[in-house]
Order: sequence, then structure tokens, then C-alpha cells
Amino acid sequence: MAELLELYAEALGDFLDEMAGWVARRAGALFSGRILDLGCGTGTGTFALLRESADASVVAVDGSDYMLAQLAERAWRLGVEKRVRTVRADLDEDWPDFGAVDVVWTSAFMHHLADPDEALRRLFATLRPGGLLAVIEMNGFPRFLPPESGGGLEERCQALVDEQTAEAMPHMGDDWGARLTEAGFVVEEERTFEAELRGPLPHAARRFAQVSLGRTRERVGESLPAEDLARLDALLDVDGPESVLRREDLVVRASRVAWAARRP
Repeated sequence: MAELLELYAEALGDFLDEMAGWVARRAGALFSGRILDLGCGTGTGTFALLRESADASVVAVDGSDYMLAQLAERAWRLGVEKRVRTVRADLDEDWPDFGAVDVVWTSAFMHHLADPDEALRRLFATLRPGGLLAVIEMNGFPRFLPPESGGGLEERCQALVDEQTAEAMPHMGDDWGARLTEAGFVVEEERTFEAELRGPLPHAARRFAQVSLGRTRERVGESLPAEDLARLDALLDVDGPESVLRREDLVVRASRVAWAARRP
């Protein structure tokens, strides 16, 4: 997962910057204050946020020591370690006292929580009055094959992944606008962000496709028809002519839905 996050940031850096820039504009002057990044992973969002302000600091929160160590190392390499504080926490178990913050960013994380409504109530209390909460959620998994040549393979894989996700993460795809309103926030904007990269693609984008599709195979390979499994394996075969590392028609398409909500 750490490698996948890093490849995502490298391949879709402009996409991340677009979302971070949107949050910075919505937050206004508050963006130069304290930002809380919930479910930060290796820091793909953290560093996108820091690029938007020379004054902001980020409290980066995750449940994985490994992810936080990767984030801290990168912060040191970039010379921004004094602007980043890492906090390890399982937010289904315990909420540390983060202190008052001006902006909260949570990307592809809220659906993991067992009780997101309780989390939103806690975030409401953590934000200063007038503070901004940005909830960014996945709008499907990335796609890599052009529609005219994909033959529906990715759609069938996605349907199987969705079945698994519905059981393991029942809050995936929830109406976060309604949840935010119920928690006391004022939803200012809901927006969909779309990205599409076409060839010639750099190696990082191709590697992102390879790792993503490899994770898909791990999850649903046993449920795929033999023909689909063979096609997926051909895409993952580094030496084969259909490999995503070689295909000239490879694309990278990603989509996120974002809500900007204010604490009155």
C-alpha cells in the first residue's frame, strides 16, 4: 500500500495539487494555520497541502507506524520536518487531543471508520469556529485501459471489488454531505475531480497501473472467469506484449468526490 500511495502521488501529482489548491482557496486565510490530515498514509495529501502554503503546519495522523515513518523521512528530505507532526492513532479506538485546528483534510479515509458520525462530531469540536473540513472520497478505483480495447475487464473487476467493499467497508459511497450537515457543518460545495493521463506515459504511471491491477488480482482473482483472469495476467506479465509496462494505449483515469464544509 505504501508503494501504491507513493506511485499515486508521483503519477497524479497535478491531480493532488488541484484538490489541495481547491481546499486552500475554500479555507482562505485559515489555510496558513494548523491543518489536520486524517488517514495521512505516506503523506501524499500532507505534502500537497504544504505546497499550497509556506506558513501552514500539518498534524499527520495514521494508524500505521510504517506509513508515518515514511512520511517523516520524506518531510526531512524536503526540509519541512518542522512543519509536520506525526501522530499514530486508531481513530476507531481513541482520539488524541490534537488541539484546535483551522483546516481538516481527510482523503479516502472516512469510509474506513466504524462510526463516521462520531468522528465528524469530534472533528466539529476540534475545528475552530469558521474552520474548514474537506472530505475527499474515492469515486471508483483508477482505470487504465481505454474503453475501446478494455473489453469491460476493469468494469467486471470493479463490480467484484465493490461486492467485497460493501461488506468490509459499508460506508464507502455514503452521502457525506448529509452526514456533515447532521454533524452541524455547513456544506459549502460538493465537487467531483477527474484526471486522465494519456501516452506517452512515464514509468511511474505505468508502475502505478501495474501495482493497482496487481492488488485487484489479489482481491478478486479467484472469482474471475478464466478468460478474464488470463487477460489480467497478461497485463501484469512484465515481459509480455500486453504488459501495462509496454502498452502504448495505456491511460490513467481517476476520480474523487470532495465536500467542503464549514464549522459555523
